[in-house]
Amino acid sequence: MPNNIRRKLAGEIISSKMNHTVIVKVEAVKVHPKYHKRYKVSKKYPAHTDTDEFKMGDKVMIEESRPYSKTVHWKVISKV
Repeated sequence: MPNNIRRKLAGEIISSKMNHTVIVKVEAVKVHPKYHKRYKVSKKYPAHTDTDEFKMGDKVMIEESRPYSKTVHWKVISKV
């Protein structure tokens, strides 16, 4: 996949207990279609890291990538 069509998301690391994998929580703000109230939604993404330099609470940028395992399809590209 070329780099220009890979999705990139920013989020916060909520778990770094696995080897070469972190869990990143990505939050977004949505608007209710009828009541027009804004509310937060979040999703957790397992992401691959080559080094274990990232720890809980770090803000990171993740990018879509090849499947590293059954559940890991994202990789950490940088700290924000």
